[in-house]
Amino acid sequence: MKRFSANNMALCALFSAFIAAGAFIKIPFYPVPVTMQMEIVLLSGLILGSWRGAVSASVYMFIGLAGLPVFARGGGIGYVLQPTFGYVAGFILGAYITGKFAEKAGQATVKKCFLASLAGLAAVYATGVVYFWLISHFYLGKDVSAWYLLVNCFFMPLPKDILLCIAGAFAAKRLMPVVVKYIK
Repeated sequence: MKRFSANNMALCALFSAFIAAGAFIKIPFYPVPVTMQMEIVLLSGLILGSWRGAVSASVYMFIGLAGLPVFARGGGIGYVLQPTFGYVAGFILGAYITGKFAEKAGQATVKKCFLASLAGLAAVYATGVVYFWLISHFYLGKDVSAWYLLVNCFFMPLPKDILLCIAGAFAAKRLMPVVVKYIK
């Protein structure tokens, strides 16, 4: 069992708040709004590690499901029926995988941080696209084509996310030595 100290709780809460703030830095785009959340989720995995990053994303998700409007399009339990909720759920897996890859990589370099971010990004996209299709097809009754999913849910936000993964890798490399002394 991992020890969850006051420092861990504070860091997880801080990154949960950062993820929520990232939802409001957005470009309204249909069907998936382009936000800064993805980069903050991946950064939480890089800086806090796998389980703390996943806890941060989980707290963010549960706060939104409890009714606080912290998601890109609101909040509340009904948000699970939004096609884009898969990305929010994928944040947990993405933060965990990013953190796991970063932990296994050993000494953090910009290249290792970037590759870990790409692994987490792939997990979030996979979860988000599959969930989008499932909700659209089975709940909304819309026949969404594979081409529509690839273009609108993958290719459109991908260049921004890759560029911000690069920026996040540089930021993580600089922030890790500062934050690591608070992680116990």
